[in-house]
Formats: sequence, structure tokens, C-alpha cells
Amino acid sequence: MATMLKRFLVGRPLASSDEEHQRLGRPTALAVFASDAISSTAYATQEMLFILMMAVVVPQAHRYLVPIAVAAAVLLAIVAISYSQTIHAYPNGGGAYVVSRENISPTAGLVAGASLLVDYTLTVAVSISAGVLAIGSAFHFNDQPAIRVALALGFLALLTIGNLRGVKESGKVFAAPTYFYVVLLALLLVVGLGKVFLGGDVPEIDTTRSRQVAAELAEQHDLTQTAALFVILKAFSSGAVVLSGVEAISNGVPAFRKPEARHASQTLFMMAGILAVGFLGISTLAHHYKPVVDEEGQTVLAQLAAAVFGEGSLLFYGLQFGTFAILILAANTAYADFPRLSSIIARDGYLPRQLATRGDRLVFSNGVLILATMAGVLITVFRAEVTLLIPLYAVGVFTGFTLSQAGMVRHHLRLREPHWRRGLAINAVGCVATGVVLVVVVASKFTDGAWIPAVVIPLIVMLFRAIHRHYRKVDRALEVPPGYRARRRTHTVVVLVGRVTVGSLEAIAYARSLNPDRLLAVTVVADAEQQDAITRAWAEHDVPIELRTLYSPYRELSRPIMRFVEEYDAEVEDDFMTVVLPEFVLDHWYSQVLHNQSALVLRTRLRARPDTVVTSVPFHLRGTEVEVGGTDQ
Repeated sequence: MATMLKRFLVGRPLASSDEEHQRLGRPTALAVFASDAISSTAYATQEMLFILMMAVVVPQAHRYLVPIAVAAAVLLAIVAISYSQTIHAYPNGGGAYVVSRENISPTAGLVAGASLLVDYTLTVAVSISAGVLAIGSAFHFNDQPAIRVALALGFLALLTIGNLRGVKESGKVFAAPTYFYVVLLALLLVVGLGKVFLGGDVPEIDTTRSRQVAAELAEQHDLTQTAALFVILKAFSSGAVVLSGVEAISNGVPAFRKPEARHASQTLFMMAGILAVGFLGISTLAHHYKPVVDEEGQTVLAQLAAAVFGEGSLLFYGLQFGTFAILILAANTAYADFPRLSSIIARDGYLPRQLATRGDRLVFSNGVLILATMAGVLITVFRAEVTLLIPLYAVGVFTGFTLSQAGMVRHHLRLREPHWRRGLAINAVGCVATGVVLVVVVASKFTDGAWIPAVVIPLIVMLFRAIHRHYRKVDRALEVPPGYRARRRTHTVVVLVGRVTVGSLEAIAYARSLNPDRLLAVTVVADAEQQDAITRAWAEHDVPIELRTLYSPYRELSRPIMRFVEEYDAEVEDDFMTVVLPEFVLDHWYSQVLHNQSALVLRTRLRARPDTVVTSVPFHLRGTEVEVGGTDQ
């Protein structure tokens, strides 16, 4: 049943030879790797306006939107050009982690890797929460946290299943909503800006409501007496989330069709162009239409759509649905990159090695499941509120940006390849720009939650190092010294029996076939009556090995057996001990839970002993027939 359900949800397994056919062309790759960046156009302007409207010292908050958006767009251009250098220099993927590791230091690589993993986790939480917020604007349930959280977790589960089916398959499914949003956003900008610049009627959405909301926000938050420059910088740091996801393509270059680097670089510039036009366009519309940021009302994009298309119109609901879809599917970028990046870090020995293994569908399934779990926790804890999650978001983004560009500067200075001076200048400007933004983000949003990633990222780096130390210690212990030869050792076999059954007799037969140096059976009894019963059965079936009886007046099982094994093993030095456990296997899992629980406990405890082998000898019950199986060690 479990296998059938898995195949229904995930699909049939794919052979390793199919990996080449799972690579992405540019149209599908844009939907997979750029949906996160493109989706930020739906909320970046709103986050800027939210900060500006809090502060009484910033009257007419909308007038600052376009200058801040232009500054963010310039930064976007710098970062995009910088990451195109990274793509061509490191076509095997890994992005900031690999660049920092190879050009700065392993520690810098770990910081970049931890930052990106935090960023991808927040990408999923923020994108899904923003998607639910968008659809809530159309159906008016944004003031009900329980509904938001339930819907967000439901969409998280759907995305997880979709990505377990494979990157290419999920990309094909998610491409249509991405392009649907882009088309409707372009239509909104063309119609809205046409009204603005061609002399059409451009009514402000609600100036009275705007002043009222600004006053309410000023009372609730602590920016009223803050310097205007600090407020603007804080608004810029909120709007800078529009750059989130720009690095995703550099991390996933191997997912592109050949030539990988060229296709990845072209997709990067396509994404940057769509993102810059969308962000600047929405900020310009907001400057003229003056929407209101109401924490429990419609989003800025929904208000603009209502003003341009008419509230309740087909295009209004179409854009709301498209916004909802692109925001939900923006998490797909993280689903594509988090497992891939974690697999690279795992291959280097800083994460559990299970994360480096591909699943049935040639995706890193363990990484997908871990990402979904962590994002689900964030959605639940922060009640799917985008404004609470955004301050956590930008720290990881710009830490990765800054380290990546610093690493590329060292790369150019070290290798001095053709045109290295031009590349050096591009990456140096990118490093300084993103470094300054990182400082602004941390300083302006520290008390709003930016301190959390500032603390979590170093803790993750410490975890990376602890895992690496463990693997190094294990590797040293397993290393074969020069001239090592395995010596002949004494072999002792103990068969644990509860009563004389077909299963226990077959287990004894298996133990005898091993030809051990010492062999005996052990049973645990609580009273003399139990001992007499098993002794009679032993003699009746003429079992050809010695039976030792252990008394346990308090009906304990594992403790007397462990004590006996320790004492019996101490009688002979330098020996292996095999403990044989008879178990029977039934047709149905729900019947199986009624049996073998004692064997499970004993197996767990015995495997902790050095030089001890635990062998289960199953016998299969098929209706009235008994089929003796092999061994499972």
C-alpha cells in the first residue's frame, strides 16, 4: 500500500541514465529558477510603503517609492552582471558557497552556505504566506490567521509532492502560472502607466484612508521620532528583497541543458529584466495612485489592480489569481536550489551524507523533505504573516551576495584570465554595494527580527563543523593501517528463545550452520512453572544444544539478557559474539505490530555492544503454511 501511494504521488523511478533528459531549457528554467525573484514584485513595493507610512517624519510617503525603487534596480543590475561572472567561472554550480570556499576560506564558504540555506527556507515560508495573503485580499480572510496558516501548510504539502516528482516535471507544471502572472502584470503596467502619462483619469485610491492608516501605524510602531534618512534606509532594505532569488541560477547551473553556462547566463538576464521592469513599474503606479498599506486589508498590488482594471472585473481577479499562483510557486526556486546546495555541502562532509543521494526521481528527496519541514515550522510560528518574516529574509540574501562577490574578486586576482580587470571591477563594485546593503539591513531591522538570522547562521556553521569533525573521526577510525590483516577470532553464538516453536528451532538450525566455537540457547523465565514448561519442551523435541535459563522475578527481559551476554562474552578473550533472534513475519503490517516488539528492543540494545553481531532469523506465516526465510543482519 505504501509503495502504491508513493508511486501515485511521486511517479515511477527514473534510471540514472535519464539524468541528461531531466535538464531544463530556458523557458522552463525561467519558471523554476526565476519564479522567486519575479514574485517579489508582488510585495517588495508594499514592504517599502509599509515602512514609510509608519513615520510621521516622512510625509507623503509615496513620493519616495520611485527613487528607492531606482536604487534597488541599479543594485539588481550590478548583482546580475556579477553573478553572470560566477556562472561562467563555476559552471558546476554551488554559487556563493563554492566561490567563497575556493577563493576566501572554508569558513567563508560555510557562512555563505548557511546563509543560502536559511534564505531558501525563508523563501518558501515568505512566498507561500504572500500567496495566501494575495488570495485573501480577493476573498477577505486576511484577518483570520488560522485560515491563512491552514492554507499555507496545504500549499506547502502540494509543492513538496510536486518537487518530489522531479525538477523537470515540476517546472513544466509551474511554468504556466509564472507566465500568466508576467503577462497580466505587463498588462497592468501598460494600462496603468498609460493612464498616468497619456493624461487619463488617475484618481488617488483613498487619500483620507491613507492618512488614517499612516497615523495608526505611527502610533503602533516606534519610527515616529526617527531620522528620515534612517526610515528611508529601512524602507530600502525592505524593498531590497526584490533581489532575493537572483543567486538561484548560479547554484543550479548543472540543471540546464548544454551549454549550461551560456543558457544559465541568458536566463539570469531575462529574469533581471522582467524583475526590474515589474518592480519599477509597480512603484511608479503606487507613486501616482497612492495605495494604502493596511495590515488586514488588500495588498498594494490588489489596490492598483482595482484602480486600473476595476474591482470585481475579470482582469482584477485574474491578476489576483496570477499573483497568488506566482507567489506560491516562487517557493519552487528554493525547492530546486536548497536540495542541490545541501547535496554539495554534504559531499564536502558538512551535512549528513544522506542529503547527497538522489531519490527515485533523480532529485535530492531528503533535502526536499527537510526544506518542507523547516518552512512549515516558520509558517506556523509566524502565522503566515509576510511582514513578520521579511526582516528575517534579507540578511541571508545579502550575506551570500557579499561573500560571492568577494570570492570572485579573489578569483580574478588569483587566475588573471583574459579580461580579468573588467571582471574584477564588476565584482568589486558588486561586493561593496551588497556589503553596504547588508550593513543597512542588519542595522535597520535588527530589532525587528534581523537578529534571528544573525544568530542562526553562526549556529548552523558550528553545526556544519561538528558534523565534519564527526565524519573525519569516523574516517580515521575506519582507515586501514599499513600491513593490517584481520586475525582469526573465536566465535560465540547465543540463540534467544521464548518457547519452543518452529521459528526458534529454525533459528537454532541456522546458528548450528555457522559452526561456531561456542553455541547455546538462552531463555528468560519469571518462575519455576515457566522453567519446567520450556525444559520439558526442550527434551521432548530433542534440541541438540545447551539451554541456559535466566530468572527474572520482576519480568524484565532485556536487562538479564544484557547481563548474561556481558558475563558470557568475558569468559573468552578476543571473540565475536553473534546473538540470534527468531522472528516471524506476517502478511499484513497491522498484524506485525502485535509481535516482535521485544526483539526490537533487544536488537537496539545489543547493537550498541562492540564485537556483537545481531542476526534476525525470520519465518513467514502465509495463512496456514509456514515458509522459512533467510537471514537479515
